[in-house]
Amino acid sequence: MLEKARKILQKYYGYRDFRPGQADIIQSLLTGQDTVAIMPTGAGKSLCFQLPALLLPGITIVISPLISLMKDQVDMLESLGIPATFINSSLTANEVNERIESAKLGRYKLLYVAPERLESEAFQFLMKTLDISLLAIDEAHCISQWGHDFRPSYRAVGPFVARLAKRPVVGAFTATATEKVKQDMIELLVLRKPAIYFTGFDRPNLLFTVMRGENKQDFVLHYLAAHKNESGIIYASTRKEVDHLYTLLHKKGYVVGKYHAGLSDEERRKNQEVFIRDDMNIMVATNAFGMGIDKSDVRYVIHYNMPKNMESYYQEAGRAGRDGEPSECILLFGAQDVLLQKFLIEQTVGDSERKANEFGKLQAMVDYCHTPNCLRQYILAYFGEKMANAECGNCSNCQDDAELTDITIDAQKVFSCVLRMKERYGVNLIADVLKGSKNKKVLQQNFDELTVYGILRSDSLQDIRDLINRLIATGYLALTESEYPIVQITDSATHVLRGDTKVWQKTPKRPQKVTADNSLFELLRTLRKKIADEGKVPPYVVFADSTLKEMCESLPLDRQALRLIKGVGETKLERYGDDFLQVLQQYAAENPSVPAAKTEAKVPAVPIEPSDTIPSHIVTLNMYQSGLSLKKIAMERQLKELTVQDHLMRCSLEGYDIDWTPLIPAQYEALILQKINELGAEKLRPLKEALPDEIDYAAIKATICKYQNTLGRK
Repeated sequence: MLEKARKILQKYYGYRDFRPGQADIIQSLLTGQDTVAIMPTGAGKSLCFQLPALLLPGITIVISPLISLMKDQVDMLESLGIPATFINSSLTANEVNERIESAKLGRYKLLYVAPERLESEAFQFLMKTLDISLLAIDEAHCISQWGHDFRPSYRAVGPFVARLAKRPVVGAFTATATEKVKQDMIELLVLRKPAIYFTGFDRPNLLFTVMRGENKQDFVLHYLAAHKNESGIIYASTRKEVDHLYTLLHKKGYVVGKYHAGLSDEERRKNQEVFIRDDMNIMVATNAFGMGIDKSDVRYVIHYNMPKNMESYYQEAGRAGRDGEPSECILLFGAQDVLLQKFLIEQTVGDSERKANEFGKLQAMVDYCHTPNCLRQYILAYFGEKMANAECGNCSNCQDDAELTDITIDAQKVFSCVLRMKERYGVNLIADVLKGSKNKKVLQQNFDELTVYGILRSDSLQDIRDLINRLIATGYLALTESEYPIVQITDSATHVLRGDTKVWQKTPKRPQKVTADNSLFELLRTLRKKIADEGKVPPYVVFADSTLKEMCESLPLDRQALRLIKGVGETKLERYGDDFLQVLQQYAAENPSVPAAKTEAKVPAVPIEPSDTIPSHIVTLNMYQSGLSLKKIAMERQLKELTVQDHLMRCSLEGYDIDWTPLIPAQYEALILQKINELGAEKLRPLKEALPDEIDYAAIKATICKYQNTLGRK
């Protein structure tokens, strides 16, 4: 089964092999095993249930949380030639019934539905009429109240499965899940001895950066000026902040959109669609704008404010670089961010146990913003994953070339102050004492009489706070989990006070980004946008940025070479291949020094459909190679002779050797080739008009196919 899956992967998706972890997950589902898949954003989770859907009988139901996400995935599947649809609140009752009737008739392999639908008895009854082989739950972490995006409607999934006459295989998919959330997924979805696959949380293509003490507004303006042609998202914590940033950028002339709960459903839908279709590059949004984005070419995500927990941050930052291309995730930290998030937790969380849990998660986020160590290592450790090396080389801390500094003396001063204040106060008051502040609270508590009072008076108050926070982030100090955390000493600090060990740290600084202009890439982007607009789909549905970049690197000049590019499956080759080849060939002609791709091996067609039947054009080829004429083949197969010709052309493009002698008059072959070289092979009519009347279109097309490799290099 896995070999069939691999062939379908190449046929529809244009990839020769699976990404890490995909094959095991697909194999597990195909063998009827309930499965939990924890994979980072951009690792190809969707393919892990889409591909089994093509091989399993009946239909696959996909539980998806947002209307926009359903539509994007269905658009993508349709662009690949895979029959899929969705049912959500945007449809009328008649449209819902029509789609279910079509599903009964086997016209779809995947049906996307919102979890809220499962609570309807009428909908449950309709679902019982379908032959459901697989139930895939996307964003499955939403079922857990301990996750970062709890949605009570997900609790309807387990009872829904229990009511089905025949239980399907169940797959749960998520990008972020702590151990507690994972256990909730297994128990609440009532999974039966599930196979659990964890492919790792790491996203090596993402550059993580934390900026502290920056003028946030100035930073954003400078960054955007240097990244004008790139798509990006700026997250802010409140509607007010989003509106302010949107107005600022709009006045500066940027084509920018905004997204938050204060806008109407129609405004949010329109802004999201415009962003996805590349009609604007910048989206300013609250965290409401997150899971519904399936846009693969987001090159940067800027957090204008610190999020409330690492799960939210990593999912939002994970919107960048879903196509695997280098992308940036920048967090702009300010002290007010902590106060804002504490306020939001107080306002939105009632249960005391959950509130303490949320405050603990918030502190972990604060520690991330202050750690001098590898940012990627911190993220992975939070999710329970160990990194092989101490440094990743692709975060702002690791790229900082500053030498480690011995800060033991300053650290001892901080630890002594914490002890003399009897471990009963927070960061700000400790910093005030160390600075020698004469504020009311310091004087009321007689802290000005302590020996450590003013011991760091030569440093700024902000530098002292940063020092304390770095010592917390690196485990020398600890904070209680509460709205107003208290600083306490750890064993590590005790060893430092005794002189047993030293404290070495460096202050992170911002890495420099080097960007390069790529004129061919922009030409291909322009063509992709034109095709996408005509088809009313997002540009990445046509081709991902990574596919366009590989075209730029390889410069394929014929169909055979283009078929070797990752992401170019058979359907997309037929739909878009000629248009992209025209741009590539023109670029090659204008830049003769750029080496074009060399096709070193024939690419065989994939003689398999989901039903395991031989494709029609291969049947034609077999008959032709047995010696039958085109006319005879057309008669026997009840096809038009033109269709038979097209079958042979397709076989040629797929790498099969074709004897073109019966189609090309020997006395005219040289003349046809001459005219092709003079006029080009893009359009057939000019060639037909320039040749004698007795030369038909079939002869011209056959000549182009016969000499395609030679023509592609001229």
